[in-house]
Amino acid sequence: MTNINNRLEWHRVADVDELPQGRVKTVTAGIHSMALTHIDGEYTAMDNRCPHQGGPLGEGSIEIGKDGQCFLRCPWHGWDFDPKTGRPPGGHEDSGQTLFPVEAREDGIYVGLEADAEHTTTVTDVMAETMTNWGVTTVFGMVGHSNLGLADALRLQEKKGRLNYYGIRHEGAAAFACSGYAKLTGKPAACLTIAGPGATNLMTGLWDAKVDRAPVLALTGQVDAQVLGPGAFQEIDLAAAFAPVARFSQTVLHTSKHAELMTLACKNALVERDVAHLIFPDDVQTLPADDTVSASGPQGRVAASTIAPAGEALNDAVALIRKSTRPIVIVGYGARDSMDDIIGLADRLNAPVLTTFKAKGQIPDQHPLAAGVLGRSGTPVASWFMNECDLILAFGTSFSNHTGITPKRPIIQVDFDRMTLGKFHGVTIPVWAEIGVTARLIKDAIAGATQLVDQRPENAERWAIWRKEKQNRLSDDAGAGLNSAVVFAELSDVVPDDAIIAVDVGNNTYSFGRYFESRGQRVLMSGYLGSIGFAFSAAMGAWAATQDQAEYRGRKVISVSGDGGFGQYMGEFTTAVKYNMNITHVLLNNSQLGKISKEQKAGEWPVWQTSLHNPSFAAYANLCGGKGIRVTKAEKLRPVLNEMLAHPGPALVEIITDADLI
Repeated sequence: MTNINNRLEWHRVADVDELPQGRVKTVTAGIHSMALTHIDGEYTAMDNRCPHQGGPLGEGSIEIGKDGQCFLRCPWHGWDFDPKTGRPPGGHEDSGQTLFPVEAREDGIYVGLEADAEHTTTVTDVMAETMTNWGVTTVFGMVGHSNLGLADALRLQEKKGRLNYYGIRHEGAAAFACSGYAKLTGKPAACLTIAGPGATNLMTGLWDAKVDRAPVLALTGQVDAQVLGPGAFQEIDLAAAFAPVARFSQTVLHTSKHAELMTLACKNALVERDVAHLIFPDDVQTLPADDTVSASGPQGRVAASTIAPAGEALNDAVALIRKSTRPIVIVGYGARDSMDDIIGLADRLNAPVLTTFKAKGQIPDQHPLAAGVLGRSGTPVASWFMNECDLILAFGTSFSNHTGITPKRPIIQVDFDRMTLGKFHGVTIPVWAEIGVTARLIKDAIAGATQLVDQRPENAERWAIWRKEKQNRLSDDAGAGLNSAVVFAELSDVVPDDAIIAVDVGNNTYSFGRYFESRGQRVLMSGYLGSIGFAFSAAMGAWAATQDQAEYRGRKVISVSGDGGFGQYMGEFTTAVKYNMNITHVLLNNSQLGKISKEQKAGEWPVWQTSLHNPSFAAYANLCGGKGIRVTKAEKLRPVLNEMLAHPGPALVEIITDADLI
């Protein structure tokens, strides 16, 4: 770009011989798109956007009439313009096209533009700044025709270093990535889509976030406000479509209080731990903001959440504990931020700590009081203590039927969500309070209790029995692939202690819960929704958190899935390559939907339509620009895992496994 006489800025848009005689093409000068024509040795450039419906004139055609007059015809609806004047034939329209100065020089074709005016702050600029003020610094999405104004506002925030944007291949992956980010950090990320199908593609990932109480912000484009209702192209009633999944859903209008609307969306996501949704009509996105309007933020909008329990409930809980000799502690995902206090209480109670599957990893399995996962994906250690206890202290757990917390024992349930208390059946003492505060108060109140049996020796004995059983299974081999016990034994040994692991749905998940021994790794999963395809997209969200959240910086991100789960969003491996995401994906390939085959057999149905036709996933990873290795022998597994965990970018370990040895 060269500055000529301080008035025009000249942009090189094409080579001298690039555009043949009698042709047109789209070129870009600065941020301006224009149609460049070459007629009779003369180059001209006009505004690329047809005034009818915005058709791209640079994709049109040059037509010469019998009278020799030349016209550029729009490819959408056939409107014609004279390339030399920008006027339509006959002058019947007032909306002729703007022409730009063109110079053919020795080194190329140049177009002259006046310097761009200073950017005018738009309502979406104000809303994007408000969003980042609330700490929403990660966006996954797809830029498209009905969100371009909003996308530009996000671009400006990225340019200022306040936001990281990741363009995905499918909007469903964006929603799962946001869910994974939120489950890890407790903070919302945002997903950006166009109107219509882009918005509806978010639904599964948003439902995953909603039912697992993970805060997410959805930003969807919409058709122009003036054509809402009759059924314009890609128009659907987004307010109605998102009503069941979004705790907060509003359309951004010309007359809205724009900063306040974004503040309410962010606050609902954070405080309610739910999905918040904003709908942006296309014509509203670029409205100039009023000079008196400024961005908002969280100051003075959110109170502390350290709620202490009511005195009566606390006294009743302590009295019940003092009658117990063999209490157990069960922690759910809701207790993830209070584990130091809970483990301190368990130590005073001499009580084993069992976890739900979603809470796996919240206490290392090597801890003297850790009893592993309870339930369908659990260990016999946890089941044994459930049977032997005389009191259950449940912290942050929702009592899922998959966990199987027995109602036949006295239960003290502590949760910060009143609706979760006694959700499926009555409990002996429901305690509404912040979990860490309550654990500390109970610990102090039971000081000096002597009736409690020390259950640590029994816990060690139970683990010895289970580890011996796992060891015996390592050599199982039916000639159809590796067994799950050996896969997760190797993973248990090589995965870093502070790693973040996103797991999918299927037999691979059950085996992970049963065999993988955590040393404190953070585990993410699709809990109540149980959605196949969660793992890799959620791992992208977790990796994004390692880029903008200091407490997770430098931590290794791993995802685990079956072949069915990875196939759902396998295109996102290219997204990981594009942004050089340091993710190691462990794929257990048994060429079928193994969990469904197992359920068909258990129900005495024939196994039907569960087989899968797969590519070489390792080869696919290499074709995408990542690193992929296939493993078919147990002795090769550990060195390959170590190699791939050390790879500083997207890596995929494809392990051929036996669907029956889980």
